Amino acid sequence: MTDPTVPAPAAPADGLLRDLRSRLHAEIEKVVVGQSEAIDALLVALTVGGHALLEGVPGVAKTLLASTFAQALGLDFARAQFTPDLLPSDLTGTMTLRDRELVFRPGPVFTNVLLADEINRTPPKTQAALLEAMQEGQVTVDGTGHHLPQPFLVVATQNPIEYEGTYPLPEAQLDRFLVKADVGYPSEADERALLALARRGLVPTASAEVRKVVDGGDIMAARAEVDATAVTDEVAGYVTALVRQTRLLPSVAVGASPRAGVHLLVAAKASARLWGRHFVIPDDVIRVAPGVLRHRLVLRPEAELERLTPDAAVANAIGAVPVPR
Repeated sequence: MTDPTVPAPAAPADGLLRDLRSRLHAEIEKVVVGQSEAIDALLVALTVGGHALLEGVPGVAKTLLASTFAQALGLDFARAQFTPDLLPSDLTGTMTLRDRELVFRPGPVFTNVLLADEINRTPPKTQAALLEAMQEGQVTVDGTGHHLPQPFLVVATQNPIEYEGTYPLPEAQLDRFLVKADVGYPSEADERALLALARRGLVPTASAEVRKVVDGGDIMAARAEVDATAVTDEVAGYVTALVRQTRLLPSVAVGASPRAGVHLLVAAKASARLWGRHFVIPDDVIRVAPGVLRHRLVLRPEAELERLTPDAAVANAIGAVPVPR
């Protein structure tokens, strides 16, 4: 009989990420129904060393998704509830007196998966405390750098409909997130399936049954697999043209940055591996473009008055750039 606590055998090196995706979806969907795209967004961010922003109304399982994602991967998980009185040291840690000596007490950022819940509810100073952690994989306290565990993934959430008492993330910080996933309402069939889940009180009983689907080296091996994915000059040129096109749209005041181009190409490489290919095709770029670009575009006021969305602007950019064949 198979021991359910032992991960399934690793796939061949060429299909590691594709196999990991399949096993991860099977475990997470025991408790989170109808959020397949958001699961893929988190997996892409983790495997390339990026970070993810989840946006959705309350009650669509953003927090549950992040915690179950970490559970299925066997990663340490911490949650920080962002509030107006949260201090930077509440995240990064502080120096404390112990046995007459100052010692560093790590904050919740010292984990593998950090849920920055309602990140837009805390002042910019505390939001900025995450920047060094996200970019450098370390925090500096009292002049001393402290390296974070690896892998390290920030999963930030925000509510798109409630802005009173919030501090919108500045463009410079939004640009640090590899991908932004819109976590919407499930379909009617998915919502029925959600209600059919067995529960103990409010908690799905399957939460305790979510198994670890990787061994110690799988995540780093998946990163190496993505790094080895081939990209032709034509596809790289397509990424460049797409990013530059966002800056030419009349509805957009600020288009995607050069960093966005790097993120788009790397995310496309991960997408190719998710579908079992060793090389990137334009479809991979098109598939990940909305998630990588939607939070980086600043629309002109008149475009917002006409209810144009960033996703529509990304679609316009895609439609204006010839696809290489």
